[in-house]
Amino acid sequence: MRVLFLHNNFPAQYRHVARKLAEKKKNQVVFASHRAVEKIPGVTNAIYKPHREARKETHHYLRSTETAVINGQSLFRVCLDLKKKGFIPDIICAHSGWGPSLYVKDVFPDAKLLSYFEWYYHAFGSDADFLKESKLDFDDAGRIRTKNLPLLMDLAHCDWGQVPTHFQAAQIPDIFKSKLSVLHDGVDTDFFKPKKDIQKKFGALDLSHADEILTYATRGMEPYRGFPEFMRAASLLMKQRPNLHVVVVGQDRVAYGKKLPEGESWRKRMIEELKPDMSRLHFTGLLPYKDYVKVLQASTVQAYLTVPFVLSWSLIECLSCGALVVASDTDPVKEVIRDTENGFLADFFDHEAFASRLAYVLDHHKELGEVRKAARQTVMDHYAHKKLLPRQLRLIKDVASGTLPPLEGSIVNSA
Repeated sequence: MRVLFLHNNFPAQYRHVARKLAEKKKNQVVFASHRAVEKIPGVTNAIYKPHREARKETHHYLRSTETAVINGQSLFRVCLDLKKKGFIPDIICAHSGWGPSLYVKDVFPDAKLLSYFEWYYHAFGSDADFLKESKLDFDDAGRIRTKNLPLLMDLAHCDWGQVPTHFQAAQIPDIFKSKLSVLHDGVDTDFFKPKKDIQKKFGALDLSHADEILTYATRGMEPYRGFPEFMRAASLLMKQRPNLHVVVVGQDRVAYGKKLPEGESWRKRMIEELKPDMSRLHFTGLLPYKDYVKVLQASTVQAYLTVPFVLSWSLIECLSCGALVVASDTDPVKEVIRDTENGFLADFFDHEAFASRLAYVLDHHKELGEVRKAARQTVMDHYAHKKLLPRQLRLIKDVASGTLPPLEGSIVNSA
């Protein structure tokens, strides 16, 4: 089988399936991306670079679409070169939204297209208007609706689509759901696993002396992931519990949602507002996986918050480590966490209630072994990479061979 993977950031969601497919010498695997900072044995990397950015003069509704079109053009040229060299894929597996797959069917009309859909945008009723300061107007609504143009093109011409969670699938218009499978990427449960007597050293940070550790892992410190609410809850707890240490893993940036003015950050804002004890508040930045997993394993309690948006891999990784998690009671989280069974839920907007739930876990963490076991079991049952990888490979094989609907089935057929 000849497989072409498309994702701006290599290898992203396709790391494990690309590696597994490349293990068979009869398969040909090519991965096109903006950059390739690592190497997967047997995978050929093809780099595409947009020839320009979207112009400032472009209507602001259409700038993200123009960026997607430019990406699609760049990838189109790469595909022409691959075709000249004799590589014609049986299937193209492409992350949708950034544009690389917009025109691949014009180069490879006989190839099947399996699109990966992470998020379909809505101005109202999901992420965009969830935060109290959102205050969307009709101009915002038009811009957000228009952001779906590249996804709609992919939804229309893909042969099949994959969505990681039922919540994310629910955002996609009903007319397309008959050709979508809900199939999560999965996490490595052999790596993300509980470990007793873990050394509380994470890079340069040594918390060997700490009895209570509250942790928070994030891609960016931003309102979309409840960073302000977390900081207010953590600050309150630090005043009540003089031995509590707080560890924040992630970058001081906004990955999702509205950007702040140049020179400002939510980390700076929250420290200025709360003036916490910086000797017990630790910002590690991004950590290597070997240190990141130690943070999850050593955590007394882990906080996770999100607006109704794409569910973070970090939540599943925490649960896989058997961590005690207090999370926001938002819809993507409630798909995974059942309150008091495999974790705890609290109001996203009520930092005092959130702090109270965290305090409960800190007070009783030695008695909550069954919750830890249930957290781990949830991942083993539904999100373990070792279980999901065969299903992902089967989905690729089915779509490539034209078995539609594939054996994985559609949302409609499996409902």
